[in-house]
Parts: sequence; C-alpha cells; structure tokens
Amino acid sequence: MKNFISSGLVVVAITISSFTASAQRIKLESGTLSALASEKEINTEFVYDGMSVGKFKTEAEYVAKKTEDYNKKEPGRGDNWAKSWVADRESRFQPKFNELFGSESGIASGSAPSAKYTMVVKTVSTEPGYNIGISRGNANIYLVVTIVETANRSNELARIKVDKALGRTFGGFDFDTGLRIGEAYADAGKALGVYVKKNAK
Repeated sequence: MKNFISSGLVVVAITISSFTASAQRIKLESGTLSALASEKEINTEFVYDGMSVGKFKTEAEYVAKKTEDYNKKEPGRGDNWAKSWVADRESRFQPKFNELFGSESGIASGSAPSAKYTMVVKTVSTEPGYNIGISRGNANIYLVVTIVETANRSNELARIKVDKALGRTFGGFDFDTGLRIGEAYADAGKALGVYVKKNAK
C-alpha cells in the first residue's frame, strides 16, 4: 500500500511539473533582456484595454452579458459580479503575478516608479474557464509584455509574448471566476520569471 501511495504521489508530482513546463509558450519577439541582469526591482504596470474575453471580441460585451444573466437569476448579483470582475485585478491578479515573477526572477516586481526599467503587462485575451461541478475548463490568458526604460518609454528594450498561461487549482475547487483567472496570472508570472532569470545575461 505504501509503495502504491508513493508511486501515486510521484505521478502527481510529475504531472504538476509537466503542466508548469508546458502550460504556456513564451517567445521573445524583439530586443534583449540583458539590461535586467543586474536589476533588483522593476516597475510593473498592467494594461487591459482592448482585451477580448472568451468568445466575445470585447470585454464590454462579455461583462454586459454576464451581468444580465446573473441579475436575471438573482437581482443585484450581476452588478456585484461586475464590480468584482474589475476589483480582482488589483486584489488578486496583479499581486499573484508580481509575487511569482519576483520569486522566480530575483527581481522585485510591483509599483516602483523610481526603478530604471518598467515592465508593461498587457492582457490581450482572457478565457475565464468554467466549473459546474460535473465538468470544468481551465482559465487561460494571453499576454504581451514589454520592457521599457522608465524615464523614456519610447526606448523599448524587449517585447515578449506569453501565450496560454493556465489557471487551475489542485482538486478543482475553482468555482469562482476570479480564482481561476488569478491562477493564470500566477502561472504567467512564474513562467516569465523563470524565463527572465535564464535569459537576462
């Protein structure tokens, strides 16, 4: 029995490791990360303008539809959901990204206006995923990250694409949209942090 359990844990560990390694594709589109080699902090900004959500071309369409649907089921529920949809960015998504990027890259990430360089994290698309108990689908996000000189934003050092960072939780108890998407930002931050540490030389 003990051997069986140990084997099972090994399989789980390998599976999780595989997810981490293959969950997203990172590509340096232009420039180089060499300027970050000696940096200890980076100013990080998040942009959501023009983002598509799921099958909706615009975020506004998605939010309007979800708000209407939730309000039909329970008056006020949709309005509260719409507020959380925006509030989750600062309370969940951005902190998770910054924490994981910082721990993996060794470069503190967050609001640091005095930092020499700024990382602009633009969300191009979001798939919220779903969890209805009997079936579920992971959230995922697609980001374009640009590294610019803080004092001269026109000086772009690098542009990186982070494709399909996955939002998933162990055990599948991610019924909340914000929880699923938050994990996608954690996944993106971690993977990008690893990439920067490896390539900022």
